[in-house]
Amino acid sequence: MASDKRNFVLREENGEETSVYSGQVPRQAALKAARKFDPAESEEQASRSQFRLREKGTKKLHNYEGWAWRSDAPDDKPDWMPETITEANVSKEGIEHLEEL
Repeated sequence: MASDKRNFVLREENGEETSVYSGQVPRQAALKAARKFDPAESEEQASRSQFRLREKGTKKLHNYEGWAWRSDAPDDKPDWMPETITEANVSKEGIEHLEEL
């Protein structure tokens, strides 16, 4: 039960499903998806985007608002990590149930 990864697919407005993100909970996958947004210079300047993730094998759509920004890497960062990283945050807007896929 240590790695009960679930797969969530990014669903566009037209119903097309593109990228797949995995996580133990929907929020974990949503944070990964939000990190792909064009990052702002700071969290305060970040524009918020609406997006939806569908859990694979279900008809549940998780609706989120997400935003991303650039930040300095922590002082104790590993050698491979760049000086500037992309951070993200999400806010869950609700859940929809699809009639059909």
